[in-house]
Amino acid sequence: MTIRIDNFQVGESEPLVIIAGPCAVESEEIILKTARELKRLSEKYNFPLIFKSSYKKANRTSLGSFTSLGIDEALQILQKVKSEFSLPILTDIHEEQEAAIVAEVADVLQIPAFLCRQTDLITAAARTGKAINIKKGQFMAPEDMANAAEKAKSTGNDRILLTERGTTFGYHNLVVDFRSLVIMRSLGYPVVYDCTHSVQLPSGAAGISGGQPQFILPLARAAVAVGCDALFVETHPEPEKALSDAKSQLKLAAMEDFIQNIRSIRDR
Repeated sequence: MTIRIDNFQVGESEPLVIIAGPCAVESEEIILKTARELKRLSEKYNFPLIFKSSYKKANRTSLGSFTSLGIDEALQILQKVKSEFSLPILTDIHEEQEAAIVAEVADVLQIPAFLCRQTDLITAAARTGKAINIKKGQFMAPEDMANAAEKAKSTGNDRILLTERGTTFGYHNLVVDFRSLVIMRSLGYPVVYDCTHSVQLPSGAAGISGGQPQFILPLARAAVAVGCDALFVETHPEPEKALSDAKSQLKLAAMEDFIQNIRSIRDR
């Protein structure tokens, strides 16, 4: 199955889509700088690009962690990316009432992994008519994502993506079972591999999640070799200064090498 987003198709036998951008909308400067470079790369290497950034991070480990600039300001910045660079936008929603508001800007509404069983949230997102990306919970078996997808489809919206982002492996660690990409694709929906959150080390010291970004590329290569329709990668000009997921984002300057490397697998 393929689904249409903006002016391209996502699905088997279609070009690999890259979903990329900073974890959170921290500032207009960071967002526009990242979008400009990603747009350049998408044109140079001719790949479909969806710009991703969360207008709000509602599932932080610590109360003191950054959550949002505010919904209005953050969405205005994402709208600027859409207008200036002609890029489709993906962002998370966390509550039912956010769906219609965010759908005015976003082309893809993302259901966070921790919320992938929230029936009312999924159906509210799907009723907007926008494409829906449901991230598989760290606690979910891939075949059980059929139920999450069915909730969205019950509204008449079958523009559904399913994302693998790692499975809980003891405390403070995740492991990726690449069989999940095959299993979720067999459910009849395009599949995405999240190579950023798969290397996250959740809820670490001092209430801050860690990460192992050195494994982003090898795991992404494995996912492309197994077969996925899109790669999700968070990137930031200075990850060490990022206000969210500082330990697991890819440095923006490394994105070109990342794209070149992935293409070498995809084009075989």
